Amino acid sequence: MTPSHTPRSPDRPPSTAHRSPWLRLLPGISSERRGFVLAWWGFALAFGGMRLLTWLIHIDVAGIGDVQAGGVHIHHYVWGILLLAVVGAAGLVERSARARAWMGLAYGVGMALIVDEAALLISLEDIYWDTEGWVSIALALAVIAVVGGVLASTRGRRSPTRDRDDH
Repeated sequence: MTPSHTPRSPDRPPSTAHRSPWLRLLPGISSERRGFVLAWWGFALAFGGMRLLTWLIHIDVAGIGDVQAGGVHIHHYVWGILLLAVVGAAGLVERSARARAWMGLAYGVGMALIVDEAALLISLEDIYWDTEGWVSIALALAVIAVVGGVLASTRGRRSPTRDRDDH
């Protein structure tokens, strides 16, 4: 047997060439917890990104506009619902550590797209830029704070033998 075909011992970490990018990005975080951390990051970054993008559309920055189909504006909560549907279906069939990480990130992004338009969904009126639209911002900030607080105050221990997600 050549060294490249030698089976890895349980106490030796996987080579970095085949390790998950999430394992390199979040060392010390268990594969079970990694999806939650990525969901939180995805939520916070997607929420901020959507607020920035919609503000640029609102102030009429050249080249940036609404997504429309047949002249009808497609609100971004629709994309969030579709993304959550895909994550839910994937979660029924795929349970590897790598898939859980990607699904966590996609879940956070999908939730952000929906929560960003929560005020619209509650009132059934397009109040995104009205005073009532601040409900969405307050809700998103509360989600970011509460989930961040829970993640910070709880521990997720990493099992050296169970955390092999390079497959």
